[in-house]
Amino acid sequence: MKNSLQINLTPSPTTDTDESFSQFLNPEGTSIILGEQSSDILVTPLEPDATTLFGPRGACLVSPTGPLWVADTGHHRLLGWKNRPETDGQPADWVIGQPDFHQEGQNAKGTPKRNTVSVPTGICACGEGLAVADAWNHRVLIWKELPEESNVPADIVLGQANFQQNQLNRGEIETAAHSMHWPYGVFYHQGRFFVADTGNRRVLGWNKIPEINGQPADFVLGQSQMNLRDENGGGTPTASSMRWPHALAIWQDNLVVTDAGNNRVMIWEGIPTENNVPCQLVLGQSNFEDVELNQGVYWPSSSSLSMPYGVAVSNQWLIVADTANSRLLGWTGSLEMGIPAQGLMGQLHFRSKGENRSYGTAYRNSLSWPYGISMCGDTALIADSGNNRILLWSVTC
Repeated sequence: MKNSLQINLTPSPTTDTDESFSQFLNPEGTSIILGEQSSDILVTPLEPDATTLFGPRGACLVSPTGPLWVADTGHHRLLGWKNRPETDGQPADWVIGQPDFHQEGQNAKGTPKRNTVSVPTGICACGEGLAVADAWNHRVLIWKELPEESNVPADIVLGQANFQQNQLNRGEIETAAHSMHWPYGVFYHQGRFFVADTGNRRVLGWNKIPEINGQPADFVLGQSQMNLRDENGGGTPTASSMRWPHALAIWQDNLVVTDAGNNRVMIWEGIPTENNVPCQLVLGQSNFEDVELNQGVYWPSSSSLSMPYGVAVSNQWLIVADTANSRLLGWTGSLEMGIPAQGLMGQLHFRSKGENRSYGTAYRNSLSWPYGISMCGDTALIADSGNNRILLWSVTC
């Protein structure tokens, strides 16, 4: 067992509002806001243009200077900035998924194509290119090279046999190694490619970047066989089962998966390459069997989670988007079963969970249902979905 990954089955202690914590992002708030700039309390649909976002769920800054790609989920499109944005509300340079910046609709109100999307969610750099979880088309799109203009067609589709089909699990009752149902997360690491096949309650893994349409996965996590899809494997929660996997990361050479439906984060020893390998520990729960949100009580704590959707790694921090608690939690050092977080952003203390801290005005350092988080150098990119915005927020430690 690695020294950085320790197992301790003792439940974490209860915390209170006086508990100290670290702020791993700039306490003054984000440096750049893309999307919604107003302080409206209620989330309302926004007319699409080059500056607006509606419920974005993912962002990827490819290098510290750009480009930046955002999954503008509610507008069913991807927005691209040629360079890292330098001002609030900076308009995008490119759009994929719609004829222009001013139109919206699933698959551009038509049928699926190589350059259309329906509820795009996860997005990541993939080798020399880009990968997108095109969730409601039940597929993943891969561009072999980074798009550098609007509506560049994707090169590869996973989950479907071709770019025109979009039935869940290819129209079959059972799933398979080559089919998907609501894939919400994509992740690439040192040649390996992963998809959070959320609706099938599993994670699919490829040992190298897929090269052909519909290429079957090499292994599956969360299910004992490729054709199974029941939540928690059809039984009670275990170290190998999942209910709503959503995002992935690598923490000190160990695979991390947010299991939002079980209100926990799963961490393996190393990076699995075989079917149904159990994880070594979870965060958000004190054991593998309990899965209630906020550990069964109303108020959160430093050791509980409520629908954690996003995860990323920055320097010494493992950062989790604790979505329904409208906060980010951070862990550093050795990880043990259910260990409390040491870092907090978006709330004033661990017992708070209000959207924008008090169910009101959005601030530069507040959050409302953050769905996605990714890292590029010293910048955290947060899909602050409930506030219709993307935050570029500087890491401080």
